Amino acid sequence: MLILTRRVGETLMINDDVKVTVLAVNGNQVKIGIDAPSHIAVHREEIYLRIEAEKNKNE
Repeated sequence: MLILTRRVGETLMINDDVKVTVLAVNGNQVKIGIDAPSHIAVHREEIYLRIEAEKNKNE
């Protein structure tokens, strides 16, 4: 796992087309913005796991 430190307003890039920006830090919560092409799905982990469980259930 890569661990990075970023401040509000700073960005990290994933490949050439996914940009993750720290928008705010409030206590133990971090608000991030993700700019990605429409063909790349972006989900919170719990939503992703639910989607995968539904896919596996229907197979």
